[in-house]
Amino acid sequence: MFKRMIWVGIGVVVGVVVVRKLTKAAESVTPGGVADRIGGAGAEMRESFKAFWADVSEAKRAKEAELFDAMERGEDITPLLSDEEDDTQAQPGR
Repeated sequence: MFKRMIWVGIGVVVGVVVVRKLTKAAESVTPGGVADRIGGAGAEMRESFKAFWADVSEAKRAKEAELFDAMERGEDITPLLSDEEDDTQAQPGR
């Protein structure tokens, strides 16, 4: 009799766990669950874009400062305006 009680208890626990997991899975495909997932993805994308824009702004300010310093010293800024870095000086043997 005691063994049967243990197995019934185990069966109840397993049944509760299965029902909870199925309920959670069913809620994730409802319109509200889908909206929550999309809202979370949108917020994450917004934060990524803010971080990207901050990096771009920081790089822009650094380049502007470099150009202004060169102009104040009266140097030719044409090499500073090119998009490509001059790798031949950094890598000897080229």
